[in-house]
Amino acid sequence: SAGGSCGGVEYIHGEERNMAAQGPAVGIDLGTTYSCVGIWQNDRVEIIANDQGNRTTPSYVAFTDTERLIGDAAKNQVAMNPHNTVFDAKRMIGLRFDSPSVQADIKHFPFKVKGAEDNKPKIEVMYKNEKKLFMPEEISAMVLGKMKEIAESYIGKEVKNAVVTVPARFNDSQRLATKDAGQIAGLNVLRIINEPTAAAIAYGLDKKDSGSAQDRTVLIYDLGGGTF
Repeated sequence: SAGGSCGGVEYIHGEERNMAAQGPAVGIDLGTTYSCVGIWQNDRVEIIANDQGNRTTPSYVAFTDTERLIGDAAKNQVAMNPHNTVFDAKRMIGLRFDSPSVQADIKHFPFKVKGAEDNKPKIEVMYKNEKKLFMPEEISAMVLGKMKEIAESYIGKEVKNAVVTVPARFNDSQRLATKDAGQIAGLNVLRIINEPTAAAIAYGLDKKDSGSAQDRTVLIYDLGGGTF
């Protein structure tokens, strides 16, 4: 998903009562190109802006001689540091290195992707003048960690619980790897739900007070940055 709808947050209000003792839960749309985070409060969804004032954050992680950059700061320097700026990690998460889709994608990446002994893809970068290898879920964890920070800055307290959305076509391995990414980021992932399902729930929330009891069929089309 491109991350613009941030549909994951729509699910969390149903868990609100159970999670109250553990603090607020957030919804995170971990998108291929952009991610966003929202919270259910005052009977509505609030999509939280980052420190740049944007409600979507690029799913980019960059490594330099001195620091690690995530989001806007990473994307803004990609032209100067293409070999160490990682994006589209979601396209590899939970997949084998020798899978046709991974092999097709790495031909177009400016950064290096290698196969590990377990046939998992590893992303190679230079960080603080040292060669480092990261799994796609580790890169995704960095993006999720950034979304966690954005939410905590807005809420004013620690965020532990989250619902994370994934493409409907994701298999069990990809879903588990996404959940692992959340755990690496310090999140308790309450649910992994399909992006178009989240969009449908959001539509239903908007319509529930319309007063119309008429049955209808609604087509939900999720136009994402990586999957349709």
